[in-house]
Amino acid sequence: MNAWGIGLIVFVCVFGGALLGMYLRRRLPETHLSESSKDSVKLGMGLVATMAALVLGLLVATAKGTYDEQKSSLNKISANLILLDGALAQYGPEALQARQRLRTLVSVGVARIWPADAARDPTLAPETTADGEGFHSLVLGLTPATDKQRGLLSMALQLSTELGQARWLMVAQSESATIPSTFIVILVFWLTVLFVSFGLFAPPNMTVIATLSLSALSVSGAIFLIMELANPFEGTVQISSTPLRYALSQLAQ
Repeated sequence: MNAWGIGLIVFVCVFGGALLGMYLRRRLPETHLSESSKDSVKLGMGLVATMAALVLGLLVATAKGTYDEQKSSLNKISANLILLDGALAQYGPEALQARQRLRTLVSVGVARIWPADAARDPTLAPETTADGEGFHSLVLGLTPATDKQRGLLSMALQLSTELGQARWLMVAQSESATIPSTFIVILVFWLTVLFVSFGLFAPPNMTVIATLSLSALSVSGAIFLIMELANPFEGTVQISSTPLRYALSQLAQ
C-alpha cells in the first residue's frame, strides 16, 4: 500500500477514535466523567502521548536520515560517472566502446529507477550483474602504452570500483529502509487511544470537532511523510533524477 493509502487509514483511525470518545461521553454515567476520573485518564494519556511523540520523532528522524543518505549517494555516483567518462575520454579512442557501454548502463538505470510508465515499480537493483561486469572487463581489457594512459586506467578502475560499491550500498540501504509495519500499527493504536480520551472529555461542538479533525490530519500527515521519506525513489517526495540525468547527458560526448 502506498503512503497516501496509509495516511488515509491513519486519519480514519485517529479521527474515528475522537468521534468514538464523543459517542462514549453521551453513554457513560456521570460518575465516569467526574474530575477525579478525568485526572486519572489524563495521567495515563500523558504517558501514552509521551511514548507516541518519542516513537513518531524517532521514525521521522530515521526516515529523513535514509532519504539524505540515498540523495548523497546518488549525487556522488553522478559526479563519479562524469569523472570516469572524462578519464576514459582522455585515455583515447581505444576506450570509446567502454564509454558507450557506460552510457547504456546509466540510461537503463535511470529508466529502472524513474520509469516513464507509472504502472511500473521503481527499483535500484539491476536484473543481473552481467552488464556491470561487462563494462569492468572492457576497462580491464585496455592496454596502456604510455605513463599517462596507465595513470588514467588506474583512475578509471578505481572510479569503476567505487561506483559499483556505491550502487550496491544504495540497493542495500533501500532494502533495509522499510519502516516495520509493527511500529506503525502500535503507533496508530497509541494515537487512536489518545484521541478517544480527547473526545471523551471534550464538549461535542463544531469548534472541538474541527480542532480534533485538524489534529488528526496533522498526525496522519506525519505518518505519510515518514512513509514517503522511507521510500525516496517513489511517491510524492522522491529524490530528483536531475543529477543522474545530467551525468548521462555528459557521457560519451
